[in-house]
Amino acid sequence: MINKHHTSIISEKAVLGSNVTIGPYCIINENVKIGNNVNLKAHVYIDGNTTIGDNCTFFPYCSIGTSPQDLKYKGEESSLKIGNNNIFREYVTINPGTEGGGLKTVIKDNCLFMINAHVAHDCKIGNHVIMVNNASLAGHVILEDYAIMGALSGAHQFCRIGKHSMIGGLSGVDSDVIPYGTVIGNRAYLSGLNIIGLKRRGFSKDVIQDLRKAYGLLFSSQEGTFSDRVKEVSEEFLDNEPIQEIVQFLKSEKSRSICKPKNAN
Repeated sequence: MINKHHTSIISEKAVLGSNVTIGPYCIINENVKIGNNVNLKAHVYIDGNTTIGDNCTFFPYCSIGTSPQDLKYKGEESSLKIGNNNIFREYVTINPGTEGGGLKTVIKDNCLFMINAHVAHDCKIGNHVIMVNNASLAGHVILEDYAIMGALSGAHQFCRIGKHSMIGGLSGVDSDVIPYGTVIGNRAYLSGLNIIGLKRRGFSKDVIQDLRKAYGLLFSSQEGTFSDRVKEVSEEFLDNEPIQEIVQFLKSEKSRSICKPKNAN
């Protein structure tokens, strides 16, 4: 069953699941696929090759799947894939991919996008991500599970923001942010670990204590090169999964530098 307001326009080629609610003045164009139990409150515009999972809610004036804001985009066929249980508050904008980024923007499950958040072309958003009011991602940004973008923050194109990290309000991120890290400032610098987030998500005291030690070795020590310290931390904390995730993040291929504390070498 589809509950559609008479003022809304839905393409005959759009595919809608069961128990979809479409409020006043919404527009759903062809090639859009919407799952079950999705709610479009009012004035929602959905375009492009957009696929939306189940149990998502879109508040008024969301613009989803419109053409990328990239001058290199020449109309190539690209897509936007949105998972399940996501909430999009007022004025959220999300663009599909481009040829230069694999032609796909992806948002996984259980995310919250607050008022006026923007996700640009070719971004990859994990699970349980929160983007607070007016947070913006440039193209090709990776935002991993449980990451939080504070109000009025922004991320430079091609940045990676690790899982369980926290981007402070008004911060401008132009370097990769390690998992479990907290950054603040413009340009943003690493200010510590996201201890509050770790506690809220049930990480044990022992794991958090080891994370503190590893953080100190990586960023507070002046001995050896940074690569040497990464190797030392990797070997010393073999049984600590979060620390190993940080190590793998630091070792993996990247196009941006790593966000570090002020005056760190």
